[in-house]
Amino acid sequence: MSWLQPFVGQQVVADLDAGYLVIGTLVEVGTDHLVFVDADLHDHAEANSTKEVYTLETRKIGIRANRQRVAVPRHRLVALSRLDDV
Repeated sequence: MSWLQPFVGQQVVADLDAGYLVIGTLVEVGTDHLVFVDADLHDHAEANSTKEVYTLETRKIGIRANRQRVAVPRHRLVALSRLDDV
């Protein structure tokens, strides 16, 4: 869990299993969940572009928040990066 702590308070891209992305501010890291605020919960299956293109667009134009707060089970997390590092 300690590797996630430096990301708290940062705008991040969380790549989840089943083709979902969460792009938002990570505010809490629990033992079994992550909490994001002002987040874009994005279902890649409904998109016309790749995850990479969507993420780069978001970095350029800003986060298109569709959730004020979202909690994600940690076991769904595949990768986590700062938005600025993408």
